Amino acid sequence: MKEVKLGSQGLTIPPIGLGCMGMTTGFGGDIYGKADEKETIATIHRSLELGGNFLDTADIYGPFLNEQLIAKAIKGNREKYIIASKFGFEIDDNGQATGAFNSSKNYIKKAVERSLKNLGTDYIDMYYQHRLDTNTPIEETVAAMGELVKEGKIKYIGLSEVNSETIRRAHQIHPLTAVQSEYSLFERQIEELGILDTLKELGISLIAYSPVGRGFLNGTIQKPEDFNENDFRRFIPKYQGEQFFKNVELVNEIKKVAVEKNITSAQLAIAWVIAKGHTPIPGTKRVKYVEENIDAARISLTQDDLNRLESIIPLGTETGARYDAESMKGVNL
Repeated sequence: MKEVKLGSQGLTIPPIGLGCMGMTTGFGGDIYGKADEKETIATIHRSLELGGNFLDTADIYGPFLNEQLIAKAIKGNREKYIIASKFGFEIDDNGQATGAFNSSKNYIKKAVERSLKNLGTDYIDMYYQHRLDTNTPIEETVAAMGELVKEGKIKYIGLSEVNSETIRRAHQIHPLTAVQSEYSLFERQIEELGILDTLKELGISLIAYSPVGRGFLNGTIQKPEDFNENDFRRFIPKYQGEQFFKNVELVNEIKKVAVEKNITSAQLAIAWVIAKGHTPIPGTKRVKYVEENIDAARISLTQDDLNRLESIIPLGTETGARYDAESMKGVNL
């Protein structure tokens, strides 16, 4: 695959990454169904074979299990991968999430050492603050991350789920390479809030997680019962009640466009993000789907295609909240 520049600090990556969250258990259960370790490692290896060497993880996924899985997958080939991880959800010394956010200088030092050990590496390529810690000034957090860059423990700095003001304040302390937020045909709040305009102005890239709407945009989910009983998507307002069925109608319209182009709905959703100038990191734990996702990076969409898709779900369309009320308090701060 042709590489693209991420930010303006010198990092180059493929036009599509691999979200690894669902490859292990986390947040109290399975994520998007059960994961098989052998298959997930094969997925990472197949992604590399196809040029997809940009892996996205976080210490809270597990906690720690996801980073440890990646360590197994990349062992002996560390230099071939670009690894992104995150800190910020506080995890105590017993490996338990406390429910708080912590981005103090002392905690960051502890978190990065833990991630380096779990990943089996001596550096992390992209290191993000996962969620804003409102008890710690962003200037203090980014200054501490800048020290890690000087020490060679991380190479590039990013933030996740933050607003324009936070981005500007952080960028003054140390140049940001990327901001990670949920972004898809189904979720364009950061566009409505002007956050994308801020990133463009400052030369910071967007890493778009859940570009397939947490799998909903692939068109196979047609009724609530299609979610497994313990699937966490059942608890997201976007996929509940009357909103669920409204969203299915929108997905079915997108599906028609995909059928015309002889591609899958998921591929169309991924290609849309890339055509908008951003880097999607669709998650999967299966070889079949990582092959399909990477194929999507080769799909060219015209402006007419973009206009048609965006006429199905115009900016400002109500598609439901992407987290429960409590979790929504932690985004776009």
